[in-house]
Amino acid sequence: MEQETDIEVFVAGPEHEIYVDTILETIAEAAKVRGTGIAKRTHEYLAKKMQEAKAVIALTKDGQFAGFSYIETWENQQYVTTSGLIVHPSYRGHHVAKRIKDMTFSLARTRWPHAKIFSLTSGAAVMAMNTALGYQPVTFADLTDDEAFWKGCEGCVNVDVLHRTGRKYCICTAMLYDPTEHLPCRIPDEVIARIRHLEELEESEK
Repeated sequence: MEQETDIEVFVAGPEHEIYVDTILETIAEAAKVRGTGIAKRTHEYLAKKMQEAKAVIALTKDGQFAGFSYIETWENQQYVTTSGLIVHPSYRGHHVAKRIKDMTFSLARTRWPHAKIFSLTSGAAVMAMNTALGYQPVTFADLTDDEAFWKGCEGCVNVDVLHRTGRKYCICTAMLYDPTEHLPCRIPDEVIARIRHLEELEESEK
């Protein structure tokens, strides 16, 4: 089995579309083994994430697929999710998942520094990684209201639970990273509004 140092983790590009079918197969097999829901995605959907630099892939030095995850934004980039984290069975136990999670989190924070990052997961390992990064358990009401996000849950085997509870909870645990809670001081909303107004005035004067 490959050692951790023989696996590279980086932001995916269009050239990595050749791995999409393998990624989808790995996700489908993991869903069967776990017996829990994983939202289904199409080849085109994941390929677009790679093209937009919104995906992270792990490969061995000889080009074997080892792991993957992708990023989505909601409500005009106010919310970000890091989703679809998967590690190929051949490379589990070598901290690949954590390296992918760290990379997607860093990518999200770099591209959208003011966005709230959230996660829906039923996996204990992912919950532990989220906690280490500063995520907190929250209710579903604290997540995005964007219907496009919730539509993605329709491909999950547990979607009936989500429907029955009026989208209040499901099998997954909701976790949220709020960047404002990690600042040493909180700037009042009225001050933020004033700053936004000043920025708009500056922009209009250019």
